[in-house]
Order: sequence, then structure tokens, then C-alpha cells
Amino acid sequence: MKIKNNLIIAFVLLVSFTSVKAQDISESKFGKGIVNVVAKDSSYSANFNIRMQSLFTADWDIPEVGNWSDAQTNMLVRRARLKFQGFAYSPKLRYKMELGLSNRDISGASDFTSDAPRYILDAVVMWNFYENFELWVGQTKLPGNRERVISSGSLETVDRSLLNSRFNIDRETGVQLRHSFDLGGDFLVKEAVSLTEGEGRNITSGNIGGLHYVGRVEVLPFGDFDDYSGADFAREETPKLAVGASYSFNNDAVKTRSSQGSYMVNDLGFYETDISTFFLDAMFKYQGWSVMGEYANRTAGDAFAKNSNGTLTGAEVNVGTGLNLQAGYLFKNNFQVVGRYTSIDLDDEITQVVENQYTLALSKYIVKHKLKIQTDLSYTDMNLNLDDGLMYRLQFEIQL
Repeated sequence: MKIKNNLIIAFVLLVSFTSVKAQDISESKFGKGIVNVVAKDSSYSANFNIRMQSLFTADWDIPEVGNWSDAQTNMLVRRARLKFQGFAYSPKLRYKMELGLSNRDISGASDFTSDAPRYILDAVVMWNFYENFELWVGQTKLPGNRERVISSGSLETVDRSLLNSRFNIDRETGVQLRHSFDLGGDFLVKEAVSLTEGEGRNITSGNIGGLHYVGRVEVLPFGDFDDYSGADFAREETPKLAVGASYSFNNDAVKTRSSQGSYMVNDLGFYETDISTFFLDAMFKYQGWSVMGEYANRTAGDAFAKNSNGTLTGAEVNVGTGLNLQAGYLFKNNFQVVGRYTSIDLDDEITQVVENQYTLALSKYIVKHKLKIQTDLSYTDMNLNLDDGLMYRLQFEIQL
């Protein structure tokens, strides 16, 4: 309770400070932030934004023999976030801070986070120190799979796919180096590398295993476009394509999903193994059409966590593959229909379960992604005589 009160006080002080001290407050516009400040001498800028998602979910189990289960329903604030960004001293030195306040955002408190809620999502400084080179320092998303890097507020479905939930590498604290260059004409190449601790966000206990190395390359052969946002609001007049590949190597990782999942504890403390994750993804947009595809593959030196005497602890690394394909069309009345297919196939030595999920989604964009209503229906087909599943979701989002 004390922490929440401190956050509220900090927010009030920030708004008060910017209102009193700012030399130039730009005109407000829906979706562009509540506070937009630029110092009169251009020595800093500050933008403050809030966003909320309210989600209703209904789930049914569908056995091969027998009747469907009764619906399990859930209503919650899926996301509630405060976002701050701008530049300091020079437009070449940018910053971003994002705080999560919903239970889903702050969950995961443990000894490794000093038993504190995980409020901080992003706290990063980005310095354009030379030409097209930019150095990032702090906690933010790693250059992993495209669907994870796309903001949850800019998705063309209610939420991300099963591939993302099983394989993404999310956020960590460390350094990133980013660069881009033209190959001639409209052909654009983007590169990013990162060095982080390897155990996820908001860790305060220090690094347990080794370091986490990630590299990513993207090519945009037909020119730059809004490839990190769902739906083709620009209604691109010519085809636009972005293809990216990422490779993550987590040395002596101690979690079941590389930097995510649960810690693998053994009789000596922690089980450590090298974990590699490869992503291949693409985004295509043209005249209202948007198509995205992703492939993920995870391997480990030894996926089964062991004690010092070789006995199994019961924990294992989630190794295997995932595939996600989706396509949508945005009508001129700003309704969009999206179809998605996702397949998860973990290594047979870990589990022989294969999940195939089919999703049909409908969105109504009132002010693009800043004010929208989204709904979807997903059918999950399970093998090995496991119960299939049906899920319906309805979500409202607002970003000021």
C-alpha cells in the first residue's frame, strides 16, 4: 500500500513540476499524451501517457467423449500503465520509462526481486552517439521475436500468440547497440545486439548464471514502414515487407524458458545449462492487408535439471518449436478481421503434447490503436486424448 501511495505522489509531483516549470506546453490531442512539454531552450522534453485494457474471458474444456465443461469466466484489468518519454539535454539523448500497475504487470515478486512487486517495465536511456548508431542502457525489451517487441497496445488481436508465451525473451537490464543503413534505393537494413543478465526484468539479487547475448538483423527491401504495429492504417500504396532473424544465447541459464519461466533449483543451489533460441519473422502490409509470420526454435545443452548426484529435480527447459501465422484486412470503416494459426511442438523427450490453435478476431478501431474494441474466438486442438479448448475474449483499450 505504501509503495502504491508513493507512486501516486510521484505522479502528482511530476505533473505539477512540469506544469509549473515547463516553458512551452504543446497543444493536447487524444492519443498523444496527457502532458507534452518542451523546454523553451530545447534542453529537454517530457511526454506522459496512460493506457488501460479491460478484458473479459470465457473458457470451455471440450473432451473427446462427453459434454463440454461449464464456462469458466474471468473479468480483469489486463493492463494499466503509466508511460514517460522524451529527450534530455539533446534530442540525441532520449529516455523512456514505463510502469505497470495491474496485478498481471506487477506479479512475480520473489527473493530475486527483493520481494517487491515488479512495477518497472521499461527504464532505458537511448543515445544516438554517432550517425546511425544508438546505444541503449537500462531495462527494456530485448531484440527478440517481432510479436513481443510490438507493443501490447498495438496488436491487431486481443493478445499475443501461444508462440510468444512459450518462447519470448521479454525484457532485461543491460546494454544494447542498434544501427541501420541503406543498401541503395529503398533497401534498408537494421541491426541490434544486446548484453544482459539473463534472468528477466526487475532482478535485484545479481546475476546467478552467465550472461545473455542476443543479436538481430532485419531487412526491409521496399523501404521503411510501420512494421512494429498491427493493421495497415497507412493503406500502403506499394507492398511493404520486413524480414527479421534473432538469435539468443543464454550462457549457464537457470530458468526453464531462458530468461523467463521458473528457476531450476537443485541441491547445490541452481541447475545451469546453455539455452539457445532462434527466431525468424516477417511483416507484410499492402492496401489494408497485414500479414505476420513467426518461427521459433529453442535448444538446451541438457534440458533436464539435475542434482549433483545426477538425479532429476523435475524441472526441465521448454525446448522445441513454434509457428505462428496470421493475416488481417482493415476495412475502410476501420473494422478489421484477422485469422491466426499457431502450433506449439515441444521436444518429445520433454512432452509429446502438440497444441494447434485457430483464432478468428474482430477489431473496431475508433482512434487507431489508441481507442479500440477487440474480440476473438480461439479453438485449441490438443493431441494425446487431452481435452480441446474453446476461448472467447472481449477487450477494450484506451490510450490517452
